Amino acid sequence: MTKHRIESDSLGDIEVPIDALYGPQTQRALDNFQVSGQTLPDAFLRALIKIKRAAAEANAELGCLNDGIANAIIEACNQLLDMGDILQHFPVDIFQTGSGTSSNMNANEVIANLASKCIDVKVDPNDHVNYGQSSNDVITSTINVSAAFKLVEELEPALSHLITVIDERGTELYNVCKTGRTHLMDAMPITFGQCLSGWSSQLKQHHRHLASLKPLIFQLALGGTAVGTGVNAHPQFADTVNNLLSKSSGLSFVKSDNFFAAISSQDSSVSLSGAIKSLAVTLMKIANDLRWMNSGPLAGLAEISLPSLQPGSSIMPGKVNPVVPESVTMVAAQIIGNDTAITVGGQSGNFELNVMLPMIANNLLSSLTLSANACRMLADKAVKGFTVNTDMLNKTLSRNPVLVTALNPIIGYSAAAEIAKKAYTENKPILDIAEQETNLSREKLLKLLDPIKLADNKTHSS
Repeated sequence: MTKHRIESDSLGDIEVPIDALYGPQTQRALDNFQVSGQTLPDAFLRALIKIKRAAAEANAELGCLNDGIANAIIEACNQLLDMGDILQHFPVDIFQTGSGTSSNMNANEVIANLASKCIDVKVDPNDHVNYGQSSNDVITSTINVSAAFKLVEELEPALSHLITVIDERGTELYNVCKTGRTHLMDAMPITFGQCLSGWSSQLKQHHRHLASLKPLIFQLALGGTAVGTGVNAHPQFADTVNNLLSKSSGLSFVKSDNFFAAISSQDSSVSLSGAIKSLAVTLMKIANDLRWMNSGPLAGLAEISLPSLQPGSSIMPGKVNPVVPESVTMVAAQIIGNDTAITVGGQSGNFELNVMLPMIANNLLSSLTLSANACRMLADKAVKGFTVNTDMLNKTLSRNPVLVTALNPIIGYSAAAEIAKKAYTENKPILDIAEQETNLSREKLLKLLDPIKLADNKTHSS
């Protein structure tokens, strides 16, 4: 049986596992919030510890904590950050008190217990580790700090990588022509280079949008304490802690323009989540384009062949499925769901505090991780390795009646439509029917109906 020690807080005594680094408030949260069995993500907890470390450094610099206690707190934070697995010390459920107070106190208690082992003086979770702070400004700031790390270190590089791979394939396949499609029906020709340039342009827009949000994400509520007034914090705490956090992280954190807005709302999280959702919509579009072009290999479009990564069926031998695009579409769906929850959470800023912070934190970090991983997977396991089935492309292009659109300026829309209908009915190449129905020479028609020239409108016009 688990052995326990007796700990006390403002509500009285409570049993805590004897070897646990956390204390009574964490234990109460464990007893109260048996909801999902999921803890806040590692990235969030490490950002929280980094904030606690910077806060101790700031309070020492400002004379609010003596050097011995501050250094012990800093050493405790470093020990936690050096651990491979810290989740064992942070077991509180995501679905807890809306301010994240349980997770803030969990960190305060763990750090205080570790710090107390470094010096002879007992380090207090509230009076020392939490000095000049409130759960309300700390957890809000931790959302931003953890999201900033994920954005800068994971999503932006992954998105850049996907753009680079798409651009490289677009250059490689610039003059490879395929049938364009609108309403899933045959349309005018387009080159793979043009198709991929569309994907790239969408993704570059998302990259710019994400970058534009960084100044908002880098603004922290630290120093606002409970309701934004900064009660119990040194007047210079906000600037000092942000400078120290920026120095240690390499990111440019600054105090919020308005603590009342930063603590009572989650506008920055809602904005970032919305940008990630928009990216997910584009990723789903690209993934579905790849699935359609890969469909077949005999009864589908069969324009490309995606890399064969694994057997596709437990009963149909030889079947290979577009598993990576399918994975990406599920990721996109999950991100859209995460965004909906974050949107609801953002509405829950009741007066001076938002009360859905842990859920927002978890979903936002999940979306950042999912989108970064999906970008890299799509780039490396789908876009980079697909091959073009030129025989199928040429076969469908030559029989595409929509090519007759090029004759509109010469013979008129109605006459061109009759040629297209006859080509459909007789299942013959548009070139042959156009030669029969017009006085244009075959040589002239070959030039007018050349798919590459039709795709390159400037060349065709000249």
